[in-house]
Amino acid sequence: MAKKRALVTGGAGFLGSHLCERLLSEGYHVVCMDNLRTGSLENVAHLEGEAHFEYIDHDVTSHINVAGELDEIYHFASPASPKDFSRIPIPILKAGALGTYNSLGLALAKGARLMLASSSEVYGDPLVHPQTENYWGNVNPVGMRGVYDEAKRYAEAITMAYHRHHTVDTRIVRIFNTYGPRMRVDDGRMVPNFIQQALLGRPLTVYGDGSQTRSIQYVDDLIEGTFRLMKSPETRPVNIGNPVEYTISEVADLILELSGAESGIAYESLPEDDPKQRCPDITRAKKILGWEPRIPAREGLKLTFEWFGQRLSPREAAPPAEQ
Repeated sequence: MAKKRALVTGGAGFLGSHLCERLLSEGYHVVCMDNLRTGSLENVAHLEGEAHFEYIDHDVTSHINVAGELDEIYHFASPASPKDFSRIPIPILKAGALGTYNSLGLALAKGARLMLASSSEVYGDPLVHPQTENYWGNVNPVGMRGVYDEAKRYAEAITMAYHRHHTVDTRIVRIFNTYGPRMRVDDGRMVPNFIQQALLGRPLTVYGDGSQTRSIQYVDDLIEGTFRLMKSPETRPVNIGNPVEYTISEVADLILELSGAESGIAYESLPEDDPKQRCPDITRAKKILGWEPRIPAREGLKLTFEWFGQRLSPREAAPPAEQ
């Protein structure tokens, strides 16, 4: 039986590289596509010797041409760090708009099933808690975060348009805060920011009073949910996240405990449009996919801390960024 062939856009990124790894383990031939704007070849270096892995250097905002058959396309290409919202806002918008358009065009041409990596950011600063897939969100389209939030909202809209108008077989995964090995050291999101500060003996930067909540999931749980969704018949958006909430301060305290650091916490003012609460309702995922997260925060953070500890040096330290 011929191997299934899958394209992963953004395949050299944090999530994309883990997805490539999982697909190879499931017997796929994997085409990894990335332009390395925020991804890194280091993330897939261990896969380069695999007979059924190939890498294509390409920016998905330009027309995508992949020779041969494709069974599945996972569109994961997009800068996602809050630090990037002001640094590269136009490429973020183009990845969500043109990148999704080009990926859908390829899926239509190849008769492939397409998975869109959407985000909990489509809910903005939510007024409903926890967030179900039926919630339309509370997003500031002209704020600093709007370039990412609206890019994902547009990506969902065009994906459903191709699904309804061109009958492209599509899936939409709404990804909630995910952490784990291969995150960028300078990513700027809460977990890598706290870990690098703890490793460097610096105070952990908490914005606001630390009472705002996040639901964090380990990357292996996300990849399992994503894989199950792609195999399911569900074409509606599906939340994949951990419904266990932690305050920002609780996460900081846990990382200080794991590190043994005594650097403490430094409080700063909240960034613009920073969500006060973020927690998924995963009823749909549990019912349809039989999925729920399995890896506790303490275990996942320990694994992530160890990975960062092997790679972080003082010269790689980055200034505090958004949570």
